[in-house]
Amino acid sequence: MAFHPSQEEAIRHVDGPMMVLAGPGSGKTTVITHRTKYLIEEKGIDPASILVITFTRAAAREMQERFAALAEGKGKRVSFGTFHSVFFTILKYAYRYQASDIVREEQKMHYIREMIQQYDLEIEDEHEFVPAILSEISFVKSEMISLDHYYSRNCSEAMFKKLYEGYEERMRKAGLLDFDDMLVMCCQLFRQRKDILQAWQNKFRYILIDEFQDINRVQYEIVRMLALPRNNLFIVGDDDQSVYRFRGAKPEIMLGFTKDYPEARTVLLGMNYRSSREIVDTACMVIRNNKKRYQKKLTAAKGAGKPVITCMSKEPREETLRIAEEIQDYVKAGYRLEDIAVLYRTNLNPRLLVERLMEYNIPFTMKDSLPNLYEHWICRNILAYINAARGNLKRGNILQIINRPNRYISRDALEEADVSWNKVKSFYQDKGWMVERVEQLEYDLVMLREMPPAAAVNYIRKAIGYDDYLKEYAQIRSMKAEELLETADQLKESAAGFKTMEDWFGHMEEYKKRLQEQARSRKEAAQGVSLMTMHSSKGLEFRIVYILDANEGITPHKKAVLDVDMEEERRMFYVAMTRARERLHVCYVGERYGKKQERSRFVDEYLGIGGRG
Repeated sequence: MAFHPSQEEAIRHVDGPMMVLAGPGSGKTTVITHRTKYLIEEKGIDPASILVITFTRAAAREMQERFAALAEGKGKRVSFGTFHSVFFTILKYAYRYQASDIVREEQKMHYIREMIQQYDLEIEDEHEFVPAILSEISFVKSEMISLDHYYSRNCSEAMFKKLYEGYEERMRKAGLLDFDDMLVMCCQLFRQRKDILQAWQNKFRYILIDEFQDINRVQYEIVRMLALPRNNLFIVGDDDQSVYRFRGAKPEIMLGFTKDYPEARTVLLGMNYRSSREIVDTACMVIRNNKKRYQKKLTAAKGAGKPVITCMSKEPREETLRIAEEIQDYVKAGYRLEDIAVLYRTNLNPRLLVERLMEYNIPFTMKDSLPNLYEHWICRNILAYINAARGNLKRGNILQIINRPNRYISRDALEEADVSWNKVKSFYQDKGWMVERVEQLEYDLVMLREMPPAAAVNYIRKAIGYDDYLKEYAQIRSMKAEELLETADQLKESAAGFKTMEDWFGHMEEYKKRLQEQARSRKEAAQGVSLMTMHSSKGLEFRIVYILDANEGITPHKKAVLDVDMEEERRMFYVAMTRARERLHVCYVGERYGKKQERSRFVDEYLGIGGRG
């Protein structure tokens, strides 16, 4: 097999540290597997002394399979694993841990839910809040941050401290470990027991790490200790593709590698074997605007192809119509649906596209589970108003609306399974102002009864005051009200497509069924156009890629306020662009929910228009 000179240099490196900067599509897996083979076959290194670490089980398995095919059974004793599997093995020998000692994801969620009840927290969006808190707990542990210096993004500092300490207490009582405990405990073990550290140093004399840009602080500390004293540390990654800051991954660790190891050799794999010259050059025009990065020159091995297509649509429905029709055109031209991917910033973005693909009977697969808008708590509240207006006075339905906005009506006033407004008024017969509130609600429900869907949603939000309730809730939860109001906007956008409630409710039912089908098909080898977030697309490639909604506030995301956040957003856009082999379409809209939208600054950067900073 012929290698590029830079690949050859990396493969033939033997002793001491080396950093391999591997641009998109530059053959990093080839380099890692061939270097491992070279160490064994050409340099006589014992396969058992080689450790290859990557970030996911799937990546470790793929690496191992590719190496096995290459080495023809000679390197069976090479260790391939994820950080977690390697560190758990070390703890297993030291403390006799078993797999049953690792906490299950649902158990972690149960602990947080228990505390929500214990502390009587009013959390409407529990299914979003619980994973968000667990993610923050993980971040605090993996970065070894003191709780005194951490400010939660999901609740008050005092409440986060209670949740964190309560979670830790429950874990210890149950004798369980989570993945972050493995890292922290392994780090502490190596610091305290030099004899154990030395035993592992003697075993693993050559360490190769894939996707090094995704490493976090604790993982790096452990690896540095493990690599001593030989420092045969061979790291492969691309700081421009570091997109997991929320997990503690920081490109700064890779950027500081040559300071930590001044003797390290650096090799750039700058030949892209995946994409056309236009795609590579366009992506490079975007990423070069990041300040904190290694400067690189990337070249496309394939040569010239088709220009990158930048497309503006008036509004989202027009955008999804255009994409659906173009996908059909590609299929007529001989492409397979599996050749095409649509990428988006968050899994809230593709709802309209999913509906459009359903309408056009275009099969699609989704790597991430798409949340059902109509099951979001905000939408359930608004739909509960509509259902109440249509005659559903079941206690459960009325409880969803009675104090949203707050009317200060007691649950005790709603005693029976079917609510009677007369009985509620009778409950408050000596409080005239409360009777007036109940009568106002009755009047509002009568008004809603004959309204078409969009008008009804608007009436609930503005006339009844549901938007004001969302603003108050956002304040309590230290959230931005815009995030909650956007969900209500999405529901209004959906309602606008239907003339009658029957049609709209029928659509919701059909949509739910299709999402359930998608969830089932994710477990099988489903076929169709691939829909996924930019995060999930990392490491994949497609002949044709669409980037959906390249607008300010979406990509870059509105939460990106600091420079470090903006640079990560740019890296994410770069990752999305470089998934395309032949054709890249970047789509954006002129308006959304009746408001003007700005094109993403990243589009301006490759079009050569003055940036926004």
